[in-house]
Amino acid sequence: MPFNLPILLTWLRVALIPVFVGIFSLPQAEYPLAWQNMVGASLFLLAAVTDWFDGFLARRWNQTSQFGAFLDPVADKLMVAAALILLVELDRTASWLAVIIIGREITISALREWMAQLGKAKSVAVSFIGKLKTTAQMVAIFLLVWSEPIIPGVSTHMVGTIAMYIAAILTIWSMFYYLRVAAEQFKDGAS
Repeated sequence: MPFNLPILLTWLRVALIPVFVGIFSLPQAEYPLAWQNMVGASLFLLAAVTDWFDGFLARRWNQTSQFGAFLDPVADKLMVAAALILLVELDRTASWLAVIIIGREITISALREWMAQLGKAKSVAVSFIGKLKTTAQMVAIFLLVWSEPIIPGVSTHMVGTIAMYIAAILTIWSMFYYLRVAAEQFKDGAS
């Protein structure tokens, strides 16, 4: 297993998951909900930044590896799934939205694994719509975890909920995009 700064950042993201979730298990008498929201959102933001930064550094310093390519999306999906489950538990998002997003992540991960076994992994590489979906998810989750007013007179929860709906729409759209691309690969292989 290679060890470099990009992989260290990815491992940091994995290690942040129990800390992120644990913040909301602390007694509110000693750690008020506003404090939990602020710390939790800050940890989630740190994880989102390291997600971008580890990939950037790995490409920039030519430190990409098969292990890093495996661990990075696993860390992302674990963090998003943990955050969504937490948001459902805190009654800040609908469970059906969490199921759509987590279900899509499992489906596309399985599709990518299958396509890799067939030697067609590049056909389902991350697309622009996938990056847009990830950005919408990160913004929505951050706002819903923060949940405190950012701009006076604007409900952070409402903006986060709208962002979550947008993320769910992009999630479904990107899933069908990847499934269609995979189906085209099979058509091409059959002729």
